[in-house]
Amino acid sequence: MLPSPSDPARRQRQSGHQVELLQGSQSYFSALVHAIEASLHEVRFETYIFDVHGAGSHVAAALERAAMRGVAVTVVVDGVGTPELSAPWPQRWRLAGVQWRVFAPLGNLGLMVPSRWRRMHRKLCVVDGEVAFCGGINVLDDGYDPNHGLLSAPRFDFAVRVTGPLVQHAHVAMSQLWWRLQAAQKARQVDLEGAWAALRLAVQAKRELATNEAATEGAWAELVLRDNLRFRTRIERAYLHALAEAKQDIVLANAYFLPGRKMRTGLINAAQRGVRVRLLLQGRYEYFMQYHATRALYAPLLAAGVEIYEYQPSFLHAKVAVVDDQWATVGSSNIDPLSLLLAREANVVVQDEPFAKALNSALETALTTAAQQVNPVAHASRPWRLKLLDALAYLVLRSLLFINGKRY
Repeated sequence: MLPSPSDPARRQRQSGHQVELLQGSQSYFSALVHAIEASLHEVRFETYIFDVHGAGSHVAAALERAAMRGVAVTVVVDGVGTPELSAPWPQRWRLAGVQWRVFAPLGNLGLMVPSRWRRMHRKLCVVDGEVAFCGGINVLDDGYDPNHGLLSAPRFDFAVRVTGPLVQHAHVAMSQLWWRLQAAQKARQVDLEGAWAALRLAVQAKRELATNEAATEGAWAELVLRDNLRFRTRIERAYLHALAEAKQDIVLANAYFLPGRKMRTGLINAAQRGVRVRLLLQGRYEYFMQYHATRALYAPLLAAGVEIYEYQPSFLHAKVAVVDDQWATVGSSNIDPLSLLLAREANVVVQDEPFAKALNSALETALTTAAQQVNPVAHASRPWRLKLLDALAYLVLRSLLFINGKRY
């Protein structure tokens, strides 16, 4: 399987990467803190949730120490995921020199304003322009959930540590967002000169993206971004291309799985041409909409031969996939309308057999030891009350998308 040659957003050679798979926040935080502690010049960090309780405080402290020794540290969090940092961290960061911004604070009307549904959901970090992290893991202790308290088992999630050409792409994307947020803040303060200066820096960051990086030995990898301007469908297209090219096996794990028509068709077509398609999905009840609307889509997938497994020990938060032990993706994007139509997301796509096999091994372990397969007959025989809730959740979802002017 080859990368899609038709993607107009590819600007550089994508070979020459070293990509390391990180499973769970313990592994991710350890690698992240190690990189931040070794930083010399700059740390750029973005996350949907930054929870400073438990293990999250280690990341916050590493950023604080980096800023105190003169490293330029910028942090962007989301206004829904992290409306504010818990005390005493705002004051500690200010004293240390950590600069941080909240993306799209909700204000008084909150999510009643449809434009506020466009969140910053990506999880990215670039250190000294040389190493990048990307994945689905928030700064949130694996054994704790803000809505459910202590967890009986760690969350199931992944991130990657990458060196190579795509690091510059990540750096540029993060720099652009930072300077746009700076410009917006200056404009609100009626500092038009400062706003103009920040916008110029955002444009300059975009121009710094190299166009002809020399390839070196290593994995083919690409940073695939989704936004509401130029890159509205890139992550979905990457998935669709991989599904269409699959010949033997597809394993997809996704926390919030509400695929649109194209994605459902891609999965069904793959299964019908003899590809083994397995979906590892959320087994625990977390949110009404996601839980029930997802199950409204099971029947046609099961009828086509798609195998569906529900993760049991804890919350599944992964957004990953492996195709034919060759193609893999790890990132922040769920396969649902919030991620694919509204949010800023970031996935790393990797074309490398050792990496794909490592991710596939982790997924196989979860499928065989921690998941329950959905039986088509049992699913069809569920009580009518559950089927009604599924249909209601799916109807509400489609109505909300219609209000937002989206077709899915």
